[in-house]
Amino acid sequence: MELVLIGVAALLTSGMTFFSGFGLGTILMPVFALFFPVPLAIAATAVVHFANNLFKFSLMASQADWRVVARFSIPAAGAAMAGAGLLGVIDRLPVLMSYTLNEATFEITLTKAVIGALIIVFAWLELWPRFQALAFSPRWLPLGGVLSGFFGGLSGNQGALRSAFLLKAGLSKEAFVATGVVSAVIVDAFRLMVYSMAFMASHFAVSRELVAPVVVGSLCAFIGAFAGKRILHKITLHTVRKVVAGAMLLIGSGLMLGIV
Repeated sequence: MELVLIGVAALLTSGMTFFSGFGLGTILMPVFALFFPVPLAIAATAVVHFANNLFKFSLMASQADWRVVARFSIPAAGAAMAGAGLLGVIDRLPVLMSYTLNEATFEITLTKAVIGALIIVFAWLELWPRFQALAFSPRWLPLGGVLSGFFGGLSGNQGALRSAFLLKAGLSKEAFVATGVVSAVIVDAFRLMVYSMAFMASHFAVSRELVAPVVVGSLCAFIGAFAGKRILHKITLHTVRKVVAGAMLLIGSGLMLGIV
C-alpha cells in the first residue's frame, strides 16, 4: 500500500508543481510519515526531491541565472545544514508525553510536534491569498536563501519561500523555473549529507526499508516532471492547492497528536 500511495503522490505532485517550483516535498513528506519515523520520512523525501530536481536540472539548467543562484543558494546551503542538524538534535530527545485511546498507545515527540506545527503553518500559508501574491525585493535574496534553506533542512518545506523570493529577481518564466531547480538541487545535496550522518545510523534497520519506496517515488516523480512540462499550462492549481493544504492540516495535526 505504501508503494502505491507514495508513487501516486510523487507522480501527481511532480507534474503539478513543475512551474510553481514547490510542492513535491510539502506533499510527499507527510505521505512518507504515514509509514516511517518522521526524520526518515524527511530524509526519504529529500532523496526523491533531489533525484527529481536533478532530472529537471538536466532539462532546464542552461536557462538558470547563475548570479541569482550564487546570491540565493550559497546562504541556503549553509542554512539547510543548520536546519538538518537541528532536526537531528531534537530527534534524540525523549518522548514528551504518551496517552492511550481505545487501547492504542500514542506518543508525542518533540520531532513530531515541531514538524507537525511547521506543516500546519505551511498549509495555512498555502490557503492565504496574500502569501500567494507575496514577493520580495532582489536585495533580500540572501535572506530568502537562509530562510528557505533552514526550513528545508528542518522540515523539508522550502519551495514556497524560495519562489516568493525569486519572483522579484527580474527573471523570465524559464529562468525562474530553472534557477529554482538549481537552487533546490544545491540545498538538497547539502541537507542530505547531514541526514545521512544523523538519521541513517540511528534508524539503520528501518532505513533499509526505504529503498523501494524511494526508488518508486523517484521514478514516478520523473514521469510526473516529464509530463508536467508538457501539460501543466492547461491545468489550474487553485483547487489542487486547497485540497493539498487541507490534507496537510490533517497530517500536521495527526503528527502533533502523536497519531501519525
